[in-house]
Amino acid sequence: MEAYAYKAGRGILVSRASLPTFLVNECDFIYTKYDNIEVLYTNAKIDITSCSDTPDEKEGEAMKKWLYLILTMIVTLAGCSFPGMTHSPGTSGSSPGQAAGSGASPGALSFSIVLSTGSNPYAAQSPDIQQDKWVKQLEALTNTDLRMTMIPLKDVDKRLPVLLTGDDFPDVVQTVGGASSAAMAGTVEAGLFMPLDDLLREYAPRLLARIPKEAWQETSYQGKIYGIPAWLDNPSRRGTYIRTDLLKKTGLPAPKTVDEFLNVLRAFKKLGVDNPYQMRENFKYADVIFGAYDVLGYQFELKNGEVVPKFFDEKRMMQALSVYKTMLDEGLIAKNFATVSISEYSRNIHSGQAGVWTANAAGLLEFRTKVKESVPEAEVDIIPSPEGPGGSKGYGLYSSVINSYYINKNVSKEKAIGIVRFFDWMLSDEAERFFSFGIPGDTYTIENGSIKYRFPQNRDEQDEQGFRELLWLTHDLTINRQRTKLLPGGGDVLQAIDRTLTDEGLGNIVFVPDLEAFSVYPELAPNNPNQPPPLIVDHMVRMIYGKEPISDWPKVIREYRDRGGDAIIREATQRYKAHEGVLVLPTR
Repeated sequence: MEAYAYKAGRGILVSRASLPTFLVNECDFIYTKYDNIEVLYTNAKIDITSCSDTPDEKEGEAMKKWLYLILTMIVTLAGCSFPGMTHSPGTSGSSPGQAAGSGASPGALSFSIVLSTGSNPYAAQSPDIQQDKWVKQLEALTNTDLRMTMIPLKDVDKRLPVLLTGDDFPDVVQTVGGASSAAMAGTVEAGLFMPLDDLLREYAPRLLARIPKEAWQETSYQGKIYGIPAWLDNPSRRGTYIRTDLLKKTGLPAPKTVDEFLNVLRAFKKLGVDNPYQMRENFKYADVIFGAYDVLGYQFELKNGEVVPKFFDEKRMMQALSVYKTMLDEGLIAKNFATVSISEYSRNIHSGQAGVWTANAAGLLEFRTKVKESVPEAEVDIIPSPEGPGGSKGYGLYSSVINSYYINKNVSKEKAIGIVRFFDWMLSDEAERFFSFGIPGDTYTIENGSIKYRFPQNRDEQDEQGFRELLWLTHDLTINRQRTKLLPGGGDVLQAIDRTLTDEGLGNIVFVPDLEAFSVYPELAPNNPNQPPPLIVDHMVRMIYGKEPISDWPKVIREYRDRGGDAIIREATQRYKAHEGVLVLPTR
């Protein structure tokens, strides 16, 4: 039996038998120290929430933060593949699919798979996931025997230690992010998973041809591929929305620069729009101006030999703050902009009280529907974000990898081949049609060569559709293109993603896992994770309200350094130069 050991933000594996143990506090878990290594593992009765703060607050001991990162790995996953996959002699390795039916044939590839139900009610409420029709259909299409287990969210903390430290270590593990993610707890570095390069070259031509090199880089360690990613073709996901009907009333063209953007907001104000630009607390989905000046508060860049937060650029930062102050002084943003909750943000937009806002581009059709319910003549579109004086525009780019899958180094070659072929099938046309539309004659028909899909009519059917797509383990997660094409206005969504957003987006130096200094200085760490640090937000808000002079921004930088920022910068620079868990996302 092995246990996870925590040391300086990394997880490693150690033998339980070799460690002295003792109980900590009133919580029913075991925490040990051995050669300055902190060790934490649990029994089945632990309630993590009773002995740790919430992960979003980024507070508490590093030990607690690590446990939550591991917990998140299971909670937020689309699925995890596990032991027992065998490849029978009569099964075609390059094409595992068989005719649709009610489950696998006798000569099927057999393996167990453990998934979190996540936030999907359909999965959580299933009385027997083994008998679910979507699982059965997936088995029939791939000629597999999926011995599937779904773990309810509330039970993950009890069963996670069994999965990670039990004698039956899973054949395949899915994690959020790539090979160096905190959720993997150093297991790739510890040698628990096999390199996949040779298997991919020989048995997974679709995976190698389709997945972008940036995604493979994130699932690699020391030059070798360890993980099969579920990725984003377009890591630029956020867009600038506008009420086109209001823009037409102003007689102005769509704004291209910050100055033109302000003029449009002023014109909206004259039309009586309550929120010409809709803000939100902590500048989350409200950072269009910071993007125009390339000073997003959660991003890092190399400057004068140091890796520093982008808000260290004093000139650009003060220019951006001055624009926000102008917006407040002229009533172009709400007076309570610093405390606008997500519910108020959504309510203002849906009720037609916002002229411009920031949101994920995939939500365009929903915004159109919601706003039209309040303002029938409303027109909602996504436009290019305003460009700053340096040519920057848009929002932060996401990492290329959302989830990834790792194969236990101890599985046989035959089993590993079967697993890789199974994932390769996920990128076939057959797979795309199944996960997108379901079963012919049930959820869709083909008329005159075109698919007629029965879209969900209620929440239960939406949840069921979501579960089916939950089973699509590896593919481009940007958006479901096949379904979107069938929707009225779906072409507008794809155009926004493929044309508008591909021309904007701000690069970043990303650390995976997070810098260890973040847990030591939480007020200086990016929050959630695409918001500026709490200390920085506080000063930004004060300056926009006029409580502090914007010209004092250099003092804010010195305060950041003095309160622990130097340690963050030092670690960031060291890891960047050592190429240790660092992703460099270029600006578009």
